Amino acid sequence: MSTRQPAKKGPRTRAADEPPPVGGDAIVGTMAVAAIDRPLFGMERAFGTLGSALATGHCPHAWIFHGPSGIGKCTAAMRFAAVLVDPQSSSAERAACAPLRQSRSADLLRAGTHPDVHLIRADLAGSSADRELRDRKQVNIPVQLLREHMIGGSSSSGAQIEGAIFKSSVLGAGKVFIIDEAERLEMDGQNVLLKVLEEPPAGTFIVLVTSSLDRLLPTIRSRCQSIGFSPLHGEHMKQWLDSNLGEVTGGHRVFVEQYAAGSPGAAVTAVAMDLQSLHGRIVPMMDRLERGACPLDMSDLMNEFAAEAAEAAVKANENASKEAANRRAAGIVFSVIGAEVRRRIHASATQPQRLRYWARVPMVIADTERMLQANVNQKLALAEFVAAWAALDVPQAGVARGQRT
Repeated sequence: MSTRQPAKKGPRTRAADEPPPVGGDAIVGTMAVAAIDRPLFGMERAFGTLGSALATGHCPHAWIFHGPSGIGKCTAAMRFAAVLVDPQSSSAERAACAPLRQSRSADLLRAGTHPDVHLIRADLAGSSADRELRDRKQVNIPVQLLREHMIGGSSSSGAQIEGAIFKSSVLGAGKVFIIDEAERLEMDGQNVLLKVLEEPPAGTFIVLVTSSLDRLLPTIRSRCQSIGFSPLHGEHMKQWLDSNLGEVTGGHRVFVEQYAAGSPGAAVTAVAMDLQSLHGRIVPMMDRLERGACPLDMSDLMNEFAAEAAEAAVKANENASKEAANRRAAGIVFSVIGAEVRRRIHASATQPQRLRYWARVPMVIADTERMLQANVNQKLALAEFVAAWAALDVPQAGVARGQRT
């Protein structure tokens, strides 16, 4: 974890060769607060497995936390790290995988300045001391980022970097490296990481957090202990919403809960991006599609929302990839449609024709997402999406197939 002091507040001009202010420590601190001071719901099985491993005194050095996005995998990894790196953790805390809330280690984690916990994310490139890496668009996690924050080696300028993974633990209890969105590791980075997994330094633990387990090399998967995480169910999700989004009530709460489908991260996105408003605009268009019409303005709405969201993301992070931001924004639009499709599938359980109709829509969505992944023009792909949906057989007699609105 970087120990550089945060940039002083106030407007100033940054030199061309100066790295932008560090933001990673704030992310680490935020996750640590959630892991130490707030209850984590629906993870009893995962923490039971981790606690059992810690209690034996022979905890595996490499782990993969996998499961859908936004369900708290990285926060769980931070909790695991909090127990591992705290020399004051007793055998009882280790067996329960329950970090101390009052200790020097806990205070350092909250501040985002713990020297033995390293959170590696693609956006760390924006604060790199390596100008070439700093100016690179943050699409994936390049091997150079691993060299700078973990394994060491030569920088793009030829300078030698001492690997943090080979340094001794500062507090003496061990050190943890968490790689978030590990599926974004480039192949050369995965191969270099494989060597570390084969012969890890003593007292070092590595946690790969991923929502796409199949994008990690089989050899990496075989050298790690895997734990699967699932979306929160029923009462657990209600408890999380009460604890974290208690101000969201009424119809807004109903929408957020339905949209999130057990993902706290999705719930936060729904509130932050006001996805309820998008939902309100797109549902009438879905109704028209079900009646056999073809609302051409639907693709325009989807494209405009995605473009605005992507532009906001790039403005917030000058090193963010516009291409990646566009894909993510389009994915959010489809997630809103998908949540409504799920609701209609459940509502159509006793109506076979209507059920067959709505069960086919996810296939149309999947086809369009593949087009976008293949870099087909977003506007054209979304127009094709609406046309393909409109071509589905409607579940009952309605507007003649030749009529289009």
